[in-house]
Amino acid sequence: MISLVLEKPEKIKKIIKRVETKLEVKIDYAGNLFKIRGGEYNEFLGQEILKAVDFGFDVEDALLLMKEEYSFQILNIKEHTNKNNLEPIRARIIGANGRAKGTIEELTGSVIVVNVNQVGMIVSSEHLSQVVQSIISLIHGAKHANIFAYLEKQNSLLKKFDDEDLGLKPIKKGHK
Repeated sequence: MISLVLEKPEKIKKIIKRVETKLEVKIDYAGNLFKIRGGEYNEFLGQEILKAVDFGFDVEDALLLMKEEYSFQILNIKEHTNKNNLEPIRARIIGANGRAKGTIEELTGSVIVVNVNQVGMIVSSEHLSQVVQSIISLIHGAKHANIFAYLEKQNSLLKKFDDEDLGLKPIKKGHK
């Protein structure tokens, strides 16, 4: 059994039945204390999904965590800047009309939520380091165009590696 304290219990209570059904777990709560019972792995997934929804993700996005290659990460903005006013930094990460955040999400297949002093990410393992590096670079003042170019280059490198012939040939029957 996993116990966790969440900040937005009313939001979590609305999705409990759905999470219980998807993960085959039982979720009990009293106030803002939630207890998840089920298989060990499903308890862990339930914890991650509830934490993601509590952070600000939609339940649909949080359910991506059921896919083995996805993880939920939180980046603390204050760990990467000594500025006290984080509003301009949040604005840089989000971009005009959400375009910067949206472009990063589109290029990496991730979902990003920006809170007061944290950035939450649900992202596949193949793009995790690129998304984290992109957010940190934006915090440090990098140009948006440079971040997008970096992500596009990383995507092309991933695709190149996926298509690369490693020189392995199928074994023909009758030959040793």
